[in-house]
Amino acid sequence: MRAIVLDRYGPPEQVLRLAELPEPVPAHGEVAVRIAAVSLNSWDVDLATGAMLTRLAAPFRPKHRVIGSDVSGVVVAVGPGVTRHRVGDPVFGELSASGWGGFAEIVVAAEGALVARPRGLDDITAAALPQAASMAWQALGGAEAIAPTEAIAPTEAIAPTEAIAPTEAIASGGLLRGRRVLVVGAGGGVGTFAIQLAILGGAHVTAVERAAWKLDALAELGAGAVGTSIDDTATSSGRFDLILDVVGALPPARARALLAPGGRAVTIGGSPRRIAQVLGASARRGGTAARVGLLVAVPNRDLPELAALAVAGELRALVDGPHPLEQVPRQLARLRAGDVLGKAVIEIG
Repeated sequence: MRAIVLDRYGPPEQVLRLAELPEPVPAHGEVAVRIAAVSLNSWDVDLATGAMLTRLAAPFRPKHRVIGSDVSGVVVAVGPGVTRHRVGDPVFGELSASGWGGFAEIVVAAEGALVARPRGLDDITAAALPQAASMAWQALGGAEAIAPTEAIAPTEAIAPTEAIAPTEAIASGGLLRGRRVLVVGAGGGVGTFAIQLAILGGAHVTAVERAAWKLDALAELGAGAVGTSIDDTATSSGRFDLILDVVGALPPARARALLAPGGRAVTIGGSPRRIAQVLGASARRGGTAARVGLLVAVPNRDLPELAALAVAGELRALVDGPHPLEQVPRQLARLRAGDVLGKAVIEIG
């Protein structure tokens, strides 16, 4: 099979290459999936370049030769003990906890890492959803906060306390209706999904994105105010009930200054230094320090709800592409440079 392989750390265009590998065989509890599409995430860049947190687990050489996590495809083989999926089932999911392997024609993964892809959800959209839409959904507070429509099948409500470590719920009552939400770093996958989901929940959204060429698209998604500067855009919009900092742009003290009484700031990504600052601030009890927290995302749990929203036309992926498999190194370089609006997707076939 064809796959993009990683044998050493470095810039994506220099260390990733197309190669032929043996087709993997599923073991007990695993399924093999022929991948139709896979989307790119910032953590793919981190794995390729050997970012600091990546090197804690694998200091000298990459731990995973084939990376890529957000896939959609069809089950082509099942291992012993598999009960959730059968050969021929359309599936999608996020594979970071199941060995990665998405930048290939076939991947083997634990059956629990994949969920059924419903009729009406195409492979390109399905591949764009898993990591980015799940993070946006959980950071906003999930079904209880967004108040989904009847298009979503009944499911156990997502407790916001499960999404943020280690403090309490995002917003008192768990509902976004009428709340003021700020999304910082809004032009990527998480941000573009977060804008739509917050608006679906009835919130008023302000979007900050440093790449000015992305602002028109963010306004078209429904953001009431957009801009490239936190100081200009956020300050002019008043204080916020919820801040989603996708890129770790806000120090905890700055985030707290932008919050309304009782508000919450959720950091989703950022540098190790910023993550450490947020963890330190969230660990301190009392006063306003408890207003900030770090998202601890649960993979794949919410994909049925998100898929239902996509099928109903209430959530859409802004897709860059699709691109062919051999373009993975180039597209990761573009993602690293901030040149992707929404989700870059690779089509395999």
